[in-house]
Amino acid sequence: MSYLISFAAFIFILGSAVVLHEFGHFIVAKLLGIRVETFSVGFGPRLFGRKFGHTDYRISAIPLGGYVKLGGDESNAPLEGTSASDIPPGEMFNLRPRYQRIMVALAGPVMNILTAPAIPFAAAMMYGVPATPTPVVSYVTPGGAADQAGFKLGDRIVSFSGTEHPSWDHIQGDALLSPGKPLPVVIDRGGQQLSLTIRPTARVENGETAGFLDFIPDYGGIPAVISDVAKGSPAEEAGIQGGDRVLTVAGEQVRSAAQVTEYIRNHDGQAINFSIERNGITTEITTSTRRLNGSKIGISIGDKLPLQKADVGSAMTYAYDTNLQILRLTGKALGQVFTGERSVRNTLSGPIGIYQAAQKSVETLGWDGVFGMLGFLSLNLGIFNLLPIPVLDGGAIFLLLIEGLLALIGLSISAVVRDRIQQVGFVMVLLLMVFVITNDLVKKFGGGPEPEKPAVTAPAK
Repeated sequence: MSYLISFAAFIFILGSAVVLHEFGHFIVAKLLGIRVETFSVGFGPRLFGRKFGHTDYRISAIPLGGYVKLGGDESNAPLEGTSASDIPPGEMFNLRPRYQRIMVALAGPVMNILTAPAIPFAAAMMYGVPATPTPVVSYVTPGGAADQAGFKLGDRIVSFSGTEHPSWDHIQGDALLSPGKPLPVVIDRGGQQLSLTIRPTARVENGETAGFLDFIPDYGGIPAVISDVAKGSPAEEAGIQGGDRVLTVAGEQVRSAAQVTEYIRNHDGQAINFSIERNGITTEITTSTRRLNGSKIGISIGDKLPLQKADVGSAMTYAYDTNLQILRLTGKALGQVFTGERSVRNTLSGPIGIYQAAQKSVETLGWDGVFGMLGFLSLNLGIFNLLPIPVLDGGAIFLLLIEGLLALIGLSISAVVRDRIQQVGFVMVLLLMVFVITNDLVKKFGGGPEPEKPAVTAPAK
């Protein structure tokens, strides 16, 4: 059943991102009076759909994006087919002023980019803004990266990898992208500032590698609650249930879910004793030495972060900060590609990588994870489609701008040249799709260390 839920989450996330993108093109074209012949989720042969007016709303066979076919637009005919022959000139896309064609091309990425902050903004307005831990060390894993660097309980991080007064999200994000690399840290210990160097521990999980600091920040003792227990797992066999609050692990008071996860990971193959609170009753439970997929015992656990009521201003700030962090980490990952610190293969992910990320998100955070993943994918999708690659929206906008500049001196791009450019773009996108799918398969069934999560995703037109 968990696989069905994960697959449904994947379809919802990818489908929503594509539909939102194509809806941007669709609604602007409709508002401008341009004929929309096809609204397709997916490429290739039509599976099913329904026609309303002049528009065929369809689901197509290849679920790697989607498209809106505009009347008179033959730029992507190999993918979208040719236009009908009876379209009135006033409804043809290719006969519209250049600024209108740019508006239609720009609308898809803009819709994705606007969706990304809209999700955390709506969540903040409905439920509040989650509290974040302070960058103060409350637990250090013996022998881990923080222990080796000299971290002590109560240390406050005042500078991390060159960033002054960083948030915990900033610290954690930089560590994830820097497995095994020395990072300078300045800590405040009893009023005295000390300079340390930490090398985040590189760990491979689900075929991907990320950096871990091996310490827990101060969450303020918030409840760590088990959200799900896998069927037939050691945790279920021991009697652990969803909704249980973990009070202690191996006799140590639990101050965060991360502490529990860290302890299980570092005690692979050992029986683990939990003190569980269920319906106000405390119970001692000990799991067996058996493990699932490495060091897992089959639980999904999260922190019940307190929510602070938000007004419009604080909700907008929260949405802005959330997306700024995504952009910062994505930009840093791509920057590492250009500097040689990270390979292209380790940075791009396709549908299988998106499925794995969706699976992890829904198992750990439920619907919060699903919508968070949708925001992450939507933002990346919008920005990626603005790149000046033929066949993508950015390529179409770039060509229209070049045409405008050439028109100033009485020149134009011939139909033959335009067709060749589109053919090159089509081949590039096709090769990219093959690459990311092959890359996903290599990572899943035998690849080496990979980055923690996809920084860029395969495009939707």
